[in-house]
Amino acid sequence: MRTSDTAAVGVMGVSLAAGDHVCAFYPTLAERNEILLPYLKEGLNHGDKCICIVSDDSADSDLDSVRCLSQHTGQLEVDHSGDTYLKGGNFSSDRMLKYWNSAISQAVDDGFDFARGAGEMTWALEKMPGVENLVSYESQLNSVLRDYPAVIVCLYELGRFSGDLLVEVLKTHPKVILGGIVLENPYYLEHNEYLTSR
Repeated sequence: MRTSDTAAVGVMGVSLAAGDHVCAFYPTLAERNEILLPYLKEGLNHGDKCICIVSDDSADSDLDSVRCLSQHTGQLEVDHSGDTYLKGGNFSSDRMLKYWNSAISQAVDDGFDFARGAGEMTWALEKMPGVENLVSYESQLNSVLRDYPAVIVCLYELGRFSGDLLVEVLKTHPKVILGGIVLENPYYLEHNEYLTSR
């Protein structure tokens, strides 16, 4: 049972605070798993609700090592980007903000003291309507998280996203995981600041 309002990342003993929205940059699938799997394992071991959205082409076996740690049915929820971010063949910021709001609210209603989310962001490379609103969505997600005992880590694969997009993504996350280290992000802008900077 959780006794604090922080979440251990599982990487180098680092913790995140309730309300944190973090972007993690990784160069390879193996390095993604070095971030994602310990993060989920720590959550399951602490009795947290864990919600993970993976790309449609991610192998389900990537998460096998954490599934067995789920203490009870419903503790670990794994969704795919085609059923969430790109549901109906398009991306909608409003739909995804409602998704996270509902999922985290439901976790609290179900008796979980803390929720942690993870979203693999390669879906944003698809040529689908609404994908151009990714960065605005990321900026708005901060306000959803402030209301809950929850953290969300957004996972971006370096080399697949343009440098310009990654700079914009960086502006929307108060914290960054890079090379296994969690950093306060000096480039972060609050949503209103971000909108005026564009």
